[in-house]
Amino acid sequence: MNFLVTAGPTREPIDPVRFVSNRSTGRMGYAVAEAALAAGHAVRLVSGPVELPPPSPGIALVRVTTAADMLAAVKDNLPWCDWLVMAAAVADWRPARCAPLKLKKSDGPPQIAWEPTPDILRTIAPLKRPGQRFCGFAAETDHLARNARAKLRAKHLDAIAANDVSLPDRGFASAQNAITLYLADGKKFSIPLASKIQCAKTLIEALEKVGTT
Repeated sequence: MNFLVTAGPTREPIDPVRFVSNRSTGRMGYAVAEAALAAGHAVRLVSGPVELPPPSPGIALVRVTTAADMLAAVKDNLPWCDWLVMAAAVADWRPARCAPLKLKKSDGPPQIAWEPTPDILRTIAPLKRPGQRFCGFAAETDHLARNARAKLRAKHLDAIAANDVSLPDRGFASAQNAITLYLADGKKFSIPLASKIQCAKTLIEALEKVGTT
């Protein structure tokens, strides 16, 4: 199968030297891409700005910065893929206007007007072809199951991998993770706390079975 994976954060510019982003390191998305490759799949990885080594040579890497960049890259590669795995932590908000010059501290706190970034999964949902499957990620700090299932329904996903990022031993900035995979057919699979590499391997194995049983 062909796997299109997104990873890392996006950066939304405030001025030429500042941006708003989040704590995602990209480790989970990169691990998913590597696990898909190791399982014999063709892989393309759309990566936000990360401080990670490049992926294996067999993975086609597309680097992006903003949510709009990531949306464009996903749309470009969507016809190719059988599975889209949206492991990226896309910023939800961006400044409505990027200041053309560096904002000066002496001018006081800037008044920034915010606007939502493009919702990638909602935007591409109408482009989904028969037989194509989408898996989202839900990084939550509370009500994990409720929030993940709501996102699964709202974004017309086949699966969603939910993880609790409020705990210090997993999630953002950690080499470990624990995932609960919710499927559109109501099934649920738990991937216990393990390295992100092992979590990714188990996740790919689970996704390979979606629609085949």
